[in-house]
Amino acid sequence: MAQADMPTMRSRRLGNELRRLRLEADLSPQAAADALECGKPKISQIENGKRGIRPLDLTTLLDLYGVEDGSYRANLKRLAKEIHKVDWWSGQAPLLHDSLRDYLTLEADSDLVRAYEPRILPGLLQTEAYMRAIYTSAGEEPERAEQLIQIRLKRKELLKKSRDFRLRAVIDEPALRRIDGGPDMVQDQLNELLEVGKRANVHIQVLPLDASLPMEQYGPFTIFSLRGEPPVDLVWLEHITGGTLLEKRRDVQAYSKTWDELTAAALSLSASQQYIRDLIKESGR
Repeated sequence: MAQADMPTMRSRRLGNELRRLRLEADLSPQAAADALECGKPKISQIENGKRGIRPLDLTTLLDLYGVEDGSYRANLKRLAKEIHKVDWWSGQAPLLHDSLRDYLTLEADSDLVRAYEPRILPGLLQTEAYMRAIYTSAGEEPERAEQLIQIRLKRKELLKKSRDFRLRAVIDEPALRRIDGGPDMVQDQLNELLEVGKRANVHIQVLPLDASLPMEQYGPFTIFSLRGEPPVDLVWLEHITGGTLLEKRRDVQAYSKTWDELTAAALSLSASQQYIRDLIKESGR
């Protein structure tokens, strides 16, 4: 990957981690530059995710920062190599805004995704007709909408990787009752939820309207558990103009606690399946 194409989600993650390690070691950027026999601007570019780092230089910095955990060192070295990885959506670069590219990268690098949706169904669980209805109502141009649909359909292939990818979804009841379309589309979408929910790596829970929850109004969020040792959890917040990534431990812990509250308040897996089956009967009348 050319330096001009950076920063990327992966290069920023690596840079942030190297900055954290340097600060914990109480070392200045100049000390890191001296160890690599380079100028301070190079250290700044690495830590800001604007350039990659050679394996030898990474080893030198990890030694300098006193990182002894073998699995952690291996994880950072893997991440450094993946900065240059060419993902399946790379050819769609002109079409994708930065936040969508970041989201796709996080999703692809995760072995567990936990998603809460209060208004619409999670993208990985949507049928093509549902996707088309969503993009049409959002006013997307037909050509761009079709391209985005194909990208979302491609993403759904992750669900087939039962050993490498797990999806946990909590869907608020209004999202299930707000499926916009004719009876056939509604039935197809609900049946899709039933079928996908039978996969061992997919858990779908319905949050009923009468669920007992704190007074706070929860917005949609996704917790990504990234592959590697040690595992890393990050939180993605969706909003009108894109998305925001939360990486600080206290933020991640707060959303992890919220996730536990949501799953405890939601129907069980079997009860959720029965709820969807009842909704299919109701919508078919």
